[in-house]
Amino acid sequence: ITAGNVDDGKSTLIGRLLYDSDSIHTDQLGVLQKQTKQEGVDIDLSLITDGLRAEREQGITIDVAYLFFATKQRKFIVADTPGHEQYTRNMATGASTAQMAVLLIDSRKGILPQTRRHHRIVTMMGIRHIVLAVNKMDLMGFEQSVFDRIEADYREFAKDANLTTLQAIPLAAVSGDNVLKRSENTPWYKGPTLFDHMDTVSVKEVATRGAAFRMPVQWVGRR
Repeated sequence: ITAGNVDDGKSTLIGRLLYDSDSIHTDQLGVLQKQTKQEGVDIDLSLITDGLRAEREQGITIDVAYLFFATKQRKFIVADTPGHEQYTRNMATGASTAQMAVLLIDSRKGILPQTRRHHRIVTMMGIRHIVLAVNKMDLMGFEQSVFDRIEADYREFAKDANLTTLQAIPLAAVSGDNVLKRSENTPWYKGPTLFDHMDTVSVKEVATRGAAFRMPVQWVGRR
């Protein structure tokens, strides 16, 4: 699952994962390039997941988009979930069947209340593998101090979450820095790329016998 605040780059990151793994059909790629040509860019990767007309008009993710891609090591199902507080229930639905969460943070903003809310939800759903994706590092000049501060803040906040793995990665999803290939813009970062981590992290199921029962309810309508 990918989760984060509005405009943190979730849809763009997933589009980048699909693009870099050659999981976009040629005809689909041509349509996207045609749609974004007027905007002065080669391709808007966020349009790959923002399929609803309302999503494209408002520039936000509303529904959960499930996408599929594969590497030589694994096959992935990615739930691209909304960041807007109004659609947090959709984010919880996406988290209910996930094994790993990629929590995006805009490097310009740092940790926000919605970040904390998403963290609480994914851990409540039993997810113990989290990637802290510090995105839009290009807009902060790829400064190590910015990344280090955000990672330290999150680790302090998440220290009681009993996580199995927590990997922080500096990213620029729009240009692919540290997504598939290691970025030359972050020589100070010695950790794995996002693809490398997703390919190697162990996500074996943990026995939950005797644990509390939780049933995800997305919406309750009263008459």
